[in-house]
Amino acid sequence: MRIEAPMTITPSQTVGPFYAYCLTPDDYQTIPPIFGRNLATDDAVGQRISISGTLIDGDDHAIPDGMIELWQPDGNGNFVGAQINPRKSSFTGFGRTHCNESGSFTFHTVKPGRVPTSAGILQAPHVALSIFGKGLNRRLYTRIYFADEVSNDEDPILALLSSDERATLIAEKIDDAAFHITIRLQGQRETVFFEV
Repeated sequence: MRIEAPMTITPSQTVGPFYAYCLTPDDYQTIPPIFGRNLATDDAVGQRISISGTLIDGDDHAIPDGMIELWQPDGNGNFVGAQINPRKSSFTGFGRTHCNESGSFTFHTVKPGRVPTSAGILQAPHVALSIFGKGLNRRLYTRIYFADEVSNDEDPILALLSSDERATLIAEKIDDAAFHITIRLQGQRETVFFEV
């Protein structure tokens, strides 16, 4: 007897205890990683900034072993491989890092430029994040916007959200070149996550 099971997508592997050595090698290897937390190349277009964050669970405890991926355009709003005018810089717009014991992470990058939606509407400068961690069967997708951007009021994605939801996506300005965000995986003030 053969039982036909419906075809479904299986969950990706969750982050295990040894991922850091291969997936986020900044602190573990002496050879330069293909990608890491330092995205800002010497020839990258845009203002140099740092984006730091803290990953928090539903009980307001830090998540010390999360893995964060970041993807963004350069300061002119050009993504690698998708720009109309070929870029001459070595800026890739992709980074990956892990959370430390206090659930904190940092990326050194450039402030992204505005990019249009498929309908041609300009979005406010933002970066896209993927979050991996123990107990997550699938990565979580979110965005980080910047508190000092007046174009946040015009952003078509932010316009879909309540003011409380919007606040979960906007990084606080620490100084002219530093921003911080707290990412809450669940509970009150849970960060907005997107279906991709």
